[in-house]
Amino acid sequence: MKIKYDKQQDIIYFKFLESQVVESDEQKPGIIMDYDKEDNIVGIEVLEASKKMGKPGSVSYEVA
Repeated sequence: MKIKYDKQQDIIYFKFLESQVVESDEQKPGIIMDYDKEDNIVGIEVLEASKKMGKPGSVSYEVA
């Protein structure tokens, strides 16, 4: 997984797969899901991230 935060645009993108995006769907205002040709989730984009998340530039990762 890759996470990219664009501070100027205030957009965070969580990329799960390296597949080509063939479809995008706005699940809720400002939350966009990207899918590949097999309907797998390629990534999730959050617009106005600082308004929807506590600290989009800070990441904590845990494997359980």
